[in-house]
Amino acid sequence: MDVEFHGRRELNLPQAFLLLATNDEDGGPEVPQPVLQAGVAGAILAELELLGAVELQGKNVQATGAAPESDFGHQLDAIRHKSRPHTPKRWVSIFESRAEVRRIYEGMVAQEIVEHVGEKHLGLFTAVRYPEKDHAPEAALRKRIEGALSGEAPDARIAALISLLHAAGLLRKLFPEADESLAREMAANHWPSHAVADELRMIRLAEAEAAT
Repeated sequence: MDVEFHGRRELNLPQAFLLLATNDEDGGPEVPQPVLQAGVAGAILAELELLGAVELQGKNVQATGAAPESDFGHQLDAIRHKSRPHTPKRWVSIFESRAEVRRIYEGMVAQEIVEHVGEKHLGLFTAVRYPEKDHAPEAALRKRIEGALSGEAPDARIAALISLLHAAGLLRKLFPEADESLAREMAANHWPSHAVADELRMIRLAEAEAAT
């Protein structure tokens, strides 16, 4: 289902994930940076899969040969030209990046969905936040997600978004009244979301080991 917001094209999955993972008012992330970055990386894989550019073959991600127009051509080229194939989790770990998160935020700034706000701390550095400027895109996403979590049949894009939010632990935070069993069903066969969950599990294990 194609949706436009005041003439803008529908948000891609990384934009949608990032918008929902950001506090509307203060513009800060609702989850720690490692979770945000892994979720965005998984959303990039999910977007490329929806566009028909990549697919899971056995345990590895492979380019299909299709070259659709996308904001993630760099990542697609990396998959296409890698000397040996990688698992989805490995690609999540390769793609997760603070710089990529900022690039996606700035794309939404250009679309006038969020604002770029700098905040000085002790005059030494600037922390950038992205508070919401236009609530219409997020409101439309929430309406479609709420419908899917209430039993309506979701399209592939919304099902993928719900799966990613579930993997990142954001779904319960954003939709506390929702029945997560539906989300678990959607996520069961969504390999990009499994890759996010696997990466976050490894991050938590590494943090636990470092703390001991």
